Amino acid sequence: MKKSLLMAATLALGCIPLAYADDVARGEKLYNVYCVQCHGLSGHGDGVNVPALSVQPRNHHDTAEMTARSDEELFKAVKHGGKSINKSVLMPAWGGNLDDDDIHALVSHMRNLCCRNGE
Repeated sequence: MKKSLLMAATLALGCIPLAYADDVARGEKLYNVYCVQCHGLSGHGDGVNVPALSVQPRNHHDTAEMTARSDEELFKAVKHGGKSINKSVLMPAWGGNLDDDDIHALVSHMRNLCCRNGE
């Protein structure tokens, strides 16, 4: 819980603090394995699966959408799928493939993508 509050506070002020650099780096590696097919290499929601999807994947650089979601919601969406937070049923549940630490690292990476909005 403390980590989430610190993350939310630092996100509101700007970017991910250096203390989370390891989480962000690990999250990026996991993102490149599990998420890029739909969310794209840079996280703009433009992955190779997009033409076959009826719902556009989330653009993780979209500041308005990303700041409207808590870390807990993002965690829940990754672990239990999009349906768990009333989003697309096409977002798979990764809880069977990833442990909680991996999912927290993914959330850190997604927050970092949002922070780097212009890239």
